[in-house]
Amino acid sequence: MINATTALKAESRELNFFYSNGNQALKSVSMPLYENKITALIGPSGCGKSTFLRCFNRMHDLYPGNKYEGQIVMHPDNTNILEAGVDPIEVRMRISMVFQKPNPFPKSIFENVAYGLRVRGEKNQRTLADKVEEALKGAALWNEVKDRQQDLAFNLSGGQQQRLCIARALATDPEIMLFDEPTSALDPIATANIEELMSELKNKLTILVVTHNMQQAARVSDYTAYMYLGELMEYGDTDTIFTRPTRKETEDYITGKFG
Repeated sequence: MINATTALKAESRELNFFYSNGNQALKSVSMPLYENKITALIGPSGCGKSTFLRCFNRMHDLYPGNKYEGQIVMHPDNTNILEAGVDPIEVRMRISMVFQKPNPFPKSIFENVAYGLRVRGEKNQRTLADKVEEALKGAALWNEVKDRQQDLAFNLSGGQQQRLCIARALATDPEIMLFDEPTSALDPIATANIEELMSELKNKLTILVVTHNMQQAARVSDYTAYMYLGELMEYGDTDTIFTRPTRKETEDYITGKFG
């Protein structure tokens, strides 16, 4: 059940999204994100999960002709991050993203993590070093790389590269972190490490994760949303969604009869 004391961190309100070719990918999606909780987005391929996720940090702005309607409101400041006057760069500092495949920059481990801080204008070397260390510790990577921070990031294993991308996302002190299928390219051990890390991270921020893995959603999330054809079909606490869904479509998807 949703606890009355659970704070709202963000919410979409009647969110529609249209790609530049006119295709409507999201249809009036209204959904809360609760503070210090993990919310999982599940549903078949092409149902709008990643499109919805990317609205939260204005990734769609990078391609001309895409159009949002509705609102995504951040709390407690009540800022609609889709308003024309809101700087997408600032949005991406508050809401960072980790992608499906590890995507380190062709730079050193240190410079990968420091990247967002430099974009923000931070020049003090002591501050940069402290923040990079803090982020690497937050991503459970510090002990493995503390003596090789000047090595190229590409020298890390796949699981380490994904944790480096998490450290890079953490360095700007985001309030929300978006994960788009963060373990689909990783082996079971690396996957378990990322899931454990997500569970730890929710103590300091709010997480929205897209996953095709039902077991992963059941393991890591507090709330689950089932999407289909651009619509939010059902939303609730994860235990309820997986054991007592109210809609047959949700039950069919979760039990493998559909999707």
